[in-house]
This record gives sequence, C-alpha cells and structure tokens, in this order.
Amino acid sequence: MRPTRALVCAALLMAPATAAAQDWNSDEVLALIGRSIQRRIEVRTDSGLRDYRARAHGFVFFLAQLGELSEPPRLVKSDQLELEVYWRSPGRIKQRIVGWRDKADLPTDIRYHRDHLGIVANNFGDRIGLGHEEEVRNVPHPLAPDGLELYDYVLLDSLTMRLPQRSVRVYRVRTRPKDLGSDGVIGTLFIDVDEAELVIFRFNFTRNSYVDETLEDITIVLENSLWDGTYWLPHRQEIEIRRRSSWLDLPARGIIRGRWEIDSYEFNVGTSESVFRGAEIVAASQQERDQFPWQQSLEAEVREITDPALNLDVEAVRAEVRRFTDDRVLTGLATAQASATRVSELLRFNRVEGLALGFGAIARPGGGVAELRGLLSYGISDQEVKARLAAERRIGRFTIGLNAYRQIEDVADELVISQALNSITAQEVGRDYGDYSLASGARATLGLELGARGQLKLGFGLDHSISVPIVASPATGTFRENPDLGVGTLGLATLRIERRSAGITVGRGASGQIAVEGGTGAGIRYVRVHGAGQLRTPLGGTDLIARAWAGWGSPELPARRSFVLGGRGDLVSDPFRSWGGRYGAFGVLEWRLPVPFPAVPLGTMVSTGDRIFVLPFVGVGGAGGTANGDVPWVPSDGLVGVVGLGVEWFHNLFRTDVAVSLRDPRVGLIIDVNRALWSIL
Repeated sequence: MRPTRALVCAALLMAPATAAAQDWNSDEVLALIGRSIQRRIEVRTDSGLRDYRARAHGFVFFLAQLGELSEPPRLVKSDQLELEVYWRSPGRIKQRIVGWRDKADLPTDIRYHRDHLGIVANNFGDRIGLGHEEEVRNVPHPLAPDGLELYDYVLLDSLTMRLPQRSVRVYRVRTRPKDLGSDGVIGTLFIDVDEAELVIFRFNFTRNSYVDETLEDITIVLENSLWDGTYWLPHRQEIEIRRRSSWLDLPARGIIRGRWEIDSYEFNVGTSESVFRGAEIVAASQQERDQFPWQQSLEAEVREITDPALNLDVEAVRAEVRRFTDDRVLTGLATAQASATRVSELLRFNRVEGLALGFGAIARPGGGVAELRGLLSYGISDQEVKARLAAERRIGRFTIGLNAYRQIEDVADELVISQALNSITAQEVGRDYGDYSLASGARATLGLELGARGQLKLGFGLDHSISVPIVASPATGTFRENPDLGVGTLGLATLRIERRSAGITVGRGASGQIAVEGGTGAGIRYVRVHGAGQLRTPLGGTDLIARAWAGWGSPELPARRSFVLGGRGDLVSDPFRSWGGRYGAFGVLEWRLPVPFPAVPLGTMVSTGDRIFVLPFVGVGGAGGTANGDVPWVPSDGLVGVVGLGVEWFHNLFRTDVAVSLRDPRVGLIIDVNRALWSIL
C-alpha cells in the first residue's frame, strides 16, 4: 500500500494562500488548535483504525564537529536499521529491529539510548521524552489536552497541497510556551484545515527542557503522509541531538542524527496483544538480524542518504526558531565555563613569544541571549600579556559583535599547519611556520543570516600593529628571521560573505567565502580582496576534492596583508613562503581513493583501521606585485605547479604528502594531522 507523498507535494506543489493574521492567540488559531487537540484524542479511539503494521528504514549517525562549527561534521559511526512497527488502539506501540549493521570510521565506544534506534510514533504523546528521559523529560506537547493553557500560537499562512486524490489545505502555525523559562517546545505545526490533523511538526526545545547538562540542543522534524486516503501517519523523520563538553567550551561537538522513512502500512490486520509485551523497542536475535537481505553495501547506502538533496535540513529549523526567539531559550549549554577557540590558545610555543600560557572563559547571560568570551595569555620569553574580549548578541537574523584584542597574528589567511605540531617543530628543531606581528585594536561587526547556510558580515574598527623580534631559542637548530610587518594605526572596514556546505557530513557539498577589506592611516590607503572555497563531490566510490583561494591588493597594501605561498599548506615541494606579493592564487585538485589495509589492534576498542586513503593531487599557484617592506617572499614569475601523492592513515587522523615541483627538480615531504583538525589545535 503506497502513501500519498505529503513531503514531495509540500516541496514541489505547495501554493501559498492569503496570509493569515499575525496576532498571537487569535480566535481563529485557537479554534484550529482546539480542533487539532480533539482530533488527536479521537484518533486514539477511532473504531475504524484498530491496528496497523509498517516498516521503518533508518540510519543513526554519530558525528564529530571540530574547529569550524558552522561547517558539516565528520562521520564517526553509521548504523543502518530495519524495523517492524506495530500499533494498536488505544496507542499501544511496538518496534522490532529485524536488520541492523554498523560501521565505525573512527574509534568510538558510543552507545545509544534504545529510543534513538526507533521512530517517533504518533508525533509523540501528550508528554515528550527522549533518551529514556535522560535528555528530555515530561515536556508538554503543543497539541496535548492542556496545550491551550501552556502554549501561545500564531497563524502564519496557509498552503495548498495538491494530492493525487484531492487537494489538502494546510495552516502553518508557530507555537511557543507562554512561559519561555518553562519546559516546552518552540517550532511550527502544519495542520490540515479540514480534519485538523497534524501533517508536519518542526521544533526545538526550550533551555529548561534539557535534563543532561552537556546538551546543546535537540532539533526534530516529523513529516506525515496521507495513507489509504484516510490516515495521516509517519512517513519521514529526522532527529538531531548536539552535545558539547561540560568542563571546557571548545569548538567541538558530538552529534547523534537519526533519519527514518516509514512505509508498507497494512491496516486492521489483527495484531495479537502478545506482540506488545515488554519494552517498546526490542531487537530480533543476532542470527535473524545478520540474515536481513540488504540491497547495497552499507558504505553505498550511507553515501546515498547523506546527499545534500535528501537532507531535511535541521539547520533550517534551528535558524527559523532563532529568528523569533533571539536564541534566548534554545541552548542547554552552561551559562559560564572555561573556554578556548583552539587548544594552542592554552599552550603554545613560537619564536616571538617562547612558551605562552593562556586561559579563557565564556559566559552566556540570559540563558544564551548573548555570548561573552575572554582570553588572557602570557609569553614567557617576550614577557608580554595578550588578551581578547568578544561580545556577541543575536537579534533575529542579525548578529551584533564587539571585539577588543591584543594578540600575535600570522600573515596568512589560510592555516598551513596544525598549531600543536608547529609548537613542537619550533621548540625542538627551530622550524616555526609563521610570520608574526603584534596587533592591538577593537572592531564592531554586524552579521546578517542569508538563509540557513549563508552569512554577510560588516566590520569597522581600528588596528595598530608593530613588528616583533625573535626572543626564543629552540632546543636544536636556528630560527629564520621574522619579517618587519608592523604598520602602525589603521582604520579598517570589512565586508565578508560566507556560504557553508549543505551536506550532513564533510563528504559532500561546496563552501566558500569572499572578503573585502579597506584600510587607511599611517600614510597609506589600500583595498584588499580575498576569496576561498572548497568543493567535494562523489565519483563512484571515490571523491574529487577541489580547494582554491585567490587575492588581490592595491599598490599600498601593507606587507602584513601580503598573499604568500610555498611549502606547507600548498606548494609542498617549494621552500616555505618563498612566493608572495600584492596578489596571488592557489588551487589544488585531489582524487580520494580508498585502499584496503590490514588493521592492527591497539586495544579492545581501537585499531589502526582497515583501510587508508590515497590522494593523487596536482596544485598550481603563484604570486605577483612586489610587497611593501623588507620581506623574504618574492613574486613567483608566473605559475608554479606541483604533482604529488597524499596518504591519510589511522582513521584519516594523519596525513602524509610527498610532491615534486613542475618547475625545478625539488621534492617535498610533509607529515601532519588531518587538515580538518588544524583549526581546533
């Protein structure tokens, strides 16, 4: 028996009708909600629907997000499940796992709550619980019998879904608790006007709803279809649970994401009462699960389901909710804790500071209405204090920020090495892969959301920079000179536009940004433009990855804003930062190929992994326009190219690159942690 595909119709054929009044708790919306509440009660005792059984096909992913939290996370573990779903009036539910297979891309001992391994039946009950009530407990449903007493509602507009059998008019209703400090949900209800059935439910929880202090937020999308021309029952669902550390606020989170499709409904089949005994979600025997006839390999299924085109986009739900709550009640994170944007802020070594120790903290006053971040560090060798204080406040689609700083800055826009490794190479062998100045100043920013995955940001401020000498000594070797990069005091204005990838993991999608900067003062005036992007697309069982950046600066561009390349991070075989100037560009194309490799056990939970990735690559770049000041980089006199081979190993945590220059007979070798980890280290 096939469903009437509500999701497809909603996405392709919904036609907005006249917008309804935007008044909270109008007579019209309260009447609609009252009918929907009554309809939920009637469905539980509907004599025409005594029972049903169905099949649910799902994935539960565990993902890790490190560094840039706006970018898609990395897949750690994938579980694919096949369920038999049984329902019997009045609201008895049973789910039986008949197929279950999993694959770990990184070492993990993650164990899911049992209700993470099943679907949400009947759009939850009157009280919502998750994680065996260790995540969310006893949260009132907006369509529970007491919903009108606990929630506010506003009618946004109406939509017409043209189904094969008939057209269905749906009202879109926004809801929130009357007391935003109480347990509750904030989201949007799509309600069938004629029968008052709930068609789609998209929501977050209020801050007070979270039981676990490590929970950042939970986002849920439930979509129903019209089955047998009569019953609105589950069809597609997505649940995302995001967690952060409880002891140190780092740009790192763990994510559990469940994605489900439900079909093959059969009605009034006379399911025995014995089926419903015991726990609601149970697993068949290991032998039965192992014999389930999967149609494709798990890897192929995962690649297909993580396609951005199939994403129900929980980020869009979060963005929608933020716009009418100002982020006041959505996060469960601690109101104050120790903080750092990367590990090297707490401990690092370089040639202009020596050993530097730092401490940071974050506060979220008003339960998340704003964020205040502070960082203090001290260099043992330069005996200088550095500090940063940043405040940010979200107002609907806008973000206002203030930032005051005194910090060591590198000349490059792009990271070229993990800072943890740079500290080791600088201290032990005198290889410091940075060119530094000391910058002090203050800036104000105004950001605007451009959809769920884009942002425009304006900035204005003052910046004062001075050159810094070498003050540290390595254990062995000698440091190269640090260039004279100080400029003095400049007034700055910046415009930045970002687009983030739409994929649910780093395996798919495109991302990029472009920044325009103007500066005046210290006897100079300049304009600088820089853009960078990445595209990752599947090719059979492999991936093609393209990364590129390009930049241009006007004739008075200061040396500390030069475009530099060579060695680590780009042209692997060339001397480090041998090329640079007022303009430059670099691009690399990689072909990522999985290769089976013997796994070496390293304990009960960890091995070296059963495969490595081999990445043939070609890179081309160049720089021109003589930089102002006494700097070691020079124009490249045309394009410089390299060809090489990369190898990602130990669950892709480490990477080795070897490359040959296409201009001179030079070979370069680089070993580092994976680039995806650089921004957090």
